[in-house]
Amino acid sequence: MLRRGLFVVLAAVVVLGGACSEANKGWESIFDGETLNGWKASEHPDAFRVEDGAIVCDGERSHLFYMGDGDSASFKNFEFKADVMFKENANSGIYFHSEYQEEGWPSKGYEAQVCGKFMADNGYIERKKTGSLYAIRNLFKSPVKANEWFNYHIIVKGKTIRIKVNDQLMVDYTEYDGMPRPENLKGRQLSSGTFALQCHDPGSRVYFKNIKVKHLPDDIETPGTPVKDPELDARITRLHSQNFPLIDYHIHLKGGLTMEQALAHSREYGITYGIAVNCGLNFPISDDESLQQFIERYEQPPQTFFGMQAEGREWVDLFSKESIEKFDYVFTDAMTWTNEKGKRMRLWIEDEVEVGDPQHFMDMLVDRIEKIMTEPIDIYVNPTYLPKEIADRYDELWTPERIERVVNALAENSVALEINARLKLPSAEIIKQAKAADVKFTFGTNNTGPDFGHLEYCLDMIEECELEPDDMWYPEEFRVKAEN
Repeated sequence: MLRRGLFVVLAAVVVLGGACSEANKGWESIFDGETLNGWKASEHPDAFRVEDGAIVCDGERSHLFYMGDGDSASFKNFEFKADVMFKENANSGIYFHSEYQEEGWPSKGYEAQVCGKFMADNGYIERKKTGSLYAIRNLFKSPVKANEWFNYHIIVKGKTIRIKVNDQLMVDYTEYDGMPRPENLKGRQLSSGTFALQCHDPGSRVYFKNIKVKHLPDDIETPGTPVKDPELDARITRLHSQNFPLIDYHIHLKGGLTMEQALAHSREYGITYGIAVNCGLNFPISDDESLQQFIERYEQPPQTFFGMQAEGREWVDLFSKESIEKFDYVFTDAMTWTNEKGKRMRLWIEDEVEVGDPQHFMDMLVDRIEKIMTEPIDIYVNPTYLPKEIADRYDELWTPERIERVVNALAENSVALEINARLKLPSAEIIKQAKAADVKFTFGTNNTGPDFGHLEYCLDMIEECELEPDDMWYPEEFRVKAEN
């Protein structure tokens, strides 16, 4: 019996060893864990050192290029893996298809971003997070935290770039002929080249270990599909290069939309999503207990935000402060309130709405909005919505005085104003007035099904209202400022 048991154990070891060998087949280690042999640093070589089996970067700007056994190394199609860890307020990256240059940011190839929260000494806040294809397809929420090791996996096959973090796909981008590239990013194209690790700033400490690469055949087919709308791609790429956070905070998993569909959309177009959950009277989540039960079942992808859509005016009495703080942000609208006769109305349901005199109705609406802005919310969504009965009089009924009152309420209570893509609200005039009052903005769709677009109205308003990255509200950003 003992001999038979030993045989079984040995057989299992052989099988497992064979599986491991197969998994590691074709992988080549390009860092020996002890020295920087085979690597060459630019500008400030002392920014890199080896410590406890890892390459550590911390110092003045420098890039550590993999040179191989000779003066250069070149990879076309490949898989690259490394274990990475960054400290608080760190910024770094992994370049590929690059080539050695003496100084400056590498002009050739792409960069896979490494960044959690970073604010430079001059106040610049880096919004492009770990897992981003830097300035081309950004993530605006880091899927990993500081001080924790994670696995970075970059795959290039033909014209497709895929980036994985801890085995989860973050970017799925395919080049096409005539790709738009800002002047400072002309070299962001696939060709062939080497890898480079980035040291960004003194104190921006990042660690890399277990660095390996697998060559793939040069004639491998492109597995991905390029975007269908080059004009839309050009707009998105330009905004990504400008550090403009393209985040849709107002997506619902309803009407057939699945989490995987939302993530696939995000990987292709570089729009980060906030998954919003309806919480309030007569909703499945109506108190702390039902909210906790939902959270225990809910699997939140790490690259997404988690938002509370507070429904009705009763919500402030239904949920504790501790429950509300489980969300990344809280938003509400002015589409549910009680009129002077005590009737609770939901403005999008015609049978529930009593408009009466439109001018009087508008005065009530503005009064309710002012009160709603004092609730503990971050964002006012579906803004300036009017019932169907008077919707065609929007520009007439939203008078300058009424607009001013709403804008003042937003500013005084530090509530951000949503630009809603589906409803195409608020108007450009209201957005411009809110911008002049230093109100921050968010984007949202409030989808009713799986076809939720690409924030087209929001993109139009960026241009028409001359919105800048600093005009946008961003939950983590305020925490970074407070910590620094």
